[in-house]
Order: sequence, then structure tokens, then C-alpha cells
Amino acid sequence: MNTYPNISVIASLIADPSRAIFLEALLDGRALPAGELAYMAGVTPQTASSHLAKLVEGGLLVVEQQGRHRYYRLAGKEVAFLIETMGSIAAPVQVRSLKQSNQLQHLSFARTCYGHLAGKLGIALCEALLREGYLEEPEDEQAKDYHITEKGIEWFTSFGILLEGKAGSRRAVARKCLDWSERRHHISGVLGDELGRRLSELDWTRQKAGSRSVEVTEAGKKGLYEVLGISL
Repeated sequence: MNTYPNISVIASLIADPSRAIFLEALLDGRALPAGELAYMAGVTPQTASSHLAKLVEGGLLVVEQQGRHRYYRLAGKEVAFLIETMGSIAAPVQVRSLKQSNQLQHLSFARTCYGHLAGKLGIALCEALLREGYLEEPEDEQAKDYHITEKGIEWFTSFGILLEGKAGSRRAVARKCLDWSERRHHISGVLGDELGRRLSELDWTRQKAGSRSVEVTEAGKKGLYEVLGISL
């Protein structure tokens, strides 16, 4: 008898192309109505409702009722991490149009992933923090988290990121997250979320309306170069 969790149920839910599109669309942490998700996947509202009900029943999505409308979002960061991890080992997207090419370029440059920054920007941040000695690679190659140094704690505090109290939470503080578009690591966990929040707060980054893609403002390009030596 198999004593492991039955992952085949989750795998079968994600395997459907329409359901996979729904999950990917919600990776930025938003809650979206069924009609918008149906449009993204190119299916009828009735078909979308059936798929969404299965994802809710399977624990991958949660639904909120607001008036006559239902809004769906990912059930948690674990689901987002699962989808991103699967993307990192999936075959590259076959680009078939200029619009698709432009979308892929924008997502590959910078995007949100349920609170933290991914793409070239996320990787540049991670590599700069390692280079400056604010983070260190774990001694155990199999470990999943970066180590935040004393120098790093001082810098994050001066930059407006307070990690005290959050380090004791059950969530990872500085998780190594393999980027699906670049095949290198960016930072998720509490630190990843706080970096994304702080850059947005400074107006160094702005999320594009209706998209996961993120743009770096002129102030952001200047600021990132000055504080971390990042050239974009």
C-alpha cells in the first residue's frame, strides 16, 4: 500500500490546459472573476465554472463571493511555488506570434510571483545581494534557503525592510526559487515579499495593469544602480 500523499489527484487537476492557464493567471496574487479567467483561457463561462469548481474542490483555489460575482485566487503560496517550480522544468514556450513574443519578453524581464519579484530583475537582485555579502549560499547544497548575514540585516533595515519577528514565522525567510524563464535562482519567502513591497513603495517598480509583468521606473534604474550596482 502506498503511504505517500496521492499527488496524482493534484497532477491531474493541473494537467488540463485551461486549468493550467487559470493557475498561471493568478500567480500575481490577484483574485479574478470567472468571466475574466474564461476569456484568458478561451473557453465558455460554463466550461470555466466547471474547471474552477474542480480546482476549488482540489484545494488549489479558493473562491470569494462579492454580490453576484465570484472571485478566485490561489489557495496559498505553496500553490504558487508548485506552479513556478513546474514551469522551471517544463519545455520552453514555442513563440508563434509577435504579441506572444512581446508578452514573454516582458514576463522574462520582470514579473510578480505571489508577492515576490521574478525574471531578470529578481535574479539581478538576488545576485547583487549575494555579491554584497548581504546573503550567503547555504553550506548544505540541498538546503532551500539563503542565509542572511549580520551585514545583510543592517542593510535591509537601513533600506526599510524589517525582518525581526518575521524570521520566527513558519514561512521561509529567504527561499531559493528557481526562475522558470531564466533557469537561475531568485528570492521568495518573507524577504522576497518585502523586497517587492519596498521597491513598489519607493516607486522603483510598477506592476502593469492586468498583467504579472513589472516595469522599472527611471528612478528605480538609478536607485538600483546606486544601492546595489544593478544596471538595467
